[in-house]
Amino acid sequence: MAMAPRRFAPRLLTALLAACLAFGAGAQEDIRLPDLGSSADSLISPQDAKDYGAAMLRQMRSMDMVVDDPLLDDYLNDLGYRLVAGSDKPKDHFTFLLVKDPEINAFAAPGGYIAVNSGLIAITRSESELAGVIAHEIGHITQNHLQRAFEDSKKDAPLMALVLLGAIAAGASSHSGDSPAAVLAAGQGLIAQKSINFTRKDEIEADRVGIRTLANAGFDPTAMASFFERMQDTLRTGAGGTDVPELLLTHPVTLSRISDAKSRAGALLVQQKLRPSGSTLVRSQWEKTTAPIVYVKDPTALAIAAPKGSLDTYALMRERTRVLAGDAAKLIHYYDASFKMPGFDSPANRYGYALALTRSGMGAQAAAQLQPLLAAHPGNLVLELAMADAQLQAGQRAEALARYSRLNTRSPRNRAVALAYARALTNGGDTSQATAAAALLRPLLDDAEEPGVYLGYARASDKAGDSVRAGEAYADASYLSGRPFDAMEQLKRLLKREDLDYYARARIQARIADLTPLVLELRKRRVQTEDNPDGRSQWKGNG
Repeated sequence: MAMAPRRFAPRLLTALLAACLAFGAGAQEDIRLPDLGSSADSLISPQDAKDYGAAMLRQMRSMDMVVDDPLLDDYLNDLGYRLVAGSDKPKDHFTFLLVKDPEINAFAAPGGYIAVNSGLIAITRSESELAGVIAHEIGHITQNHLQRAFEDSKKDAPLMALVLLGAIAAGASSHSGDSPAAVLAAGQGLIAQKSINFTRKDEIEADRVGIRTLANAGFDPTAMASFFERMQDTLRTGAGGTDVPELLLTHPVTLSRISDAKSRAGALLVQQKLRPSGSTLVRSQWEKTTAPIVYVKDPTALAIAAPKGSLDTYALMRERTRVLAGDAAKLIHYYDASFKMPGFDSPANRYGYALALTRSGMGAQAAAQLQPLLAAHPGNLVLELAMADAQLQAGQRAEALARYSRLNTRSPRNRAVALAYARALTNGGDTSQATAAAALLRPLLDDAEEPGVYLGYARASDKAGDSVRAGEAYADASYLSGRPFDAMEQLKRLLKREDLDYYARARIQARIADLTPLVLELRKRRVQTEDNPDGRSQWKGNG
């Protein structure tokens, strides 16, 4: 049974939408911020913070800023939650998302939402480097730095408060002509410019907490310092101030800060190596402080580099990020030219090359690249899925469907497999195959928050002849993509159908009731959204 996505959250609308309206109108001097209190703990409730983060994510999707890929999403969230398990607040809510932006940066948002730019992942050299940046952002959230910065910013710079709790949504309603990524980057730069005096302590605290988190999760605790140091080296040897990585603007790094991070990481490494050989009490204490993941007996073992030539999931996901967030045609030339360089011809880079070929309509060439990789690493799900995609693109539909079917049998309820398989069944298939595709995706709707799952289910249901379920899913996909007015109009049209049974009518009415407070508030404040660009929707909530 198709389920509605997370319930809409009217509690945050006043703060969020007031920010949109004021910034979009350019009336910065008239910004009226909500009174969230004077204590960091009472500025915003955990649920409201989570609701805000979800609203931010929907806005980012409406601006095509998010790389919604189930393989990358699962990898990033698995990595993130492995770190969260070693943090000070392992039970808190976190969501990790990949931003389609070549800038080297990452940022934290209310509700435990941590965004990592595609440019950051592409520049990292190891999973520990990527984990180091994410651990730093987790530290900002667990130490309540966002709440503190918001509280301080209210005293000095109202616009900066908008950046901290509304820049992305505000950018969506701005008619300045800037791209969404430019609006976001400008907001982050503003934070660095105006808050450096009171965030330097927070940055150091996030470093210290993040390094401890890295060690607890079994990563190399020196990775954070080494990555920031490498960014500084790149800056010193680059083309001057015009090429400053955004990461260094939003996370100012000093030599003393790097030195402090190295010192603390070194102390943790020494602590890890001084495992007692006979004292069960001390060993138990060590395991609780540095190895909270039960199956990790020696955290330092996870920091050891993978053997040369072995298949590294991190490296595969790095190249997948590069291709999915970039220009596939240009990347074909990038890989072609780079294979001539010593040490570049690796399984991960061959995988990235194959992805770029598939996305450029050259499935047969992609399959040729993947064949030796699969021969060397049989059964690897990432490579198998890439081969199925390449075969499908090359017109080998029967072979692709057989491979998808085997993968689905081996990994049932795997979102990446299910979505790819359902898409293949729906496109070019008959009614029975579309019905099978809908049945494949239906179980994923129970807890899905990605518009792609609903969109895939909608297309399969539509082709299978279930237009009511398809209409509901299309509306859910619109809402999750940041188009609430479109979602409401679709639901209203559905409700007028005379062939609805009792249960379908009840589901649609419940969705409309959930969505009504949001669209009424948007209309009242004339907030501009992608599906309501002038802020003057005529919808009045009268059905």
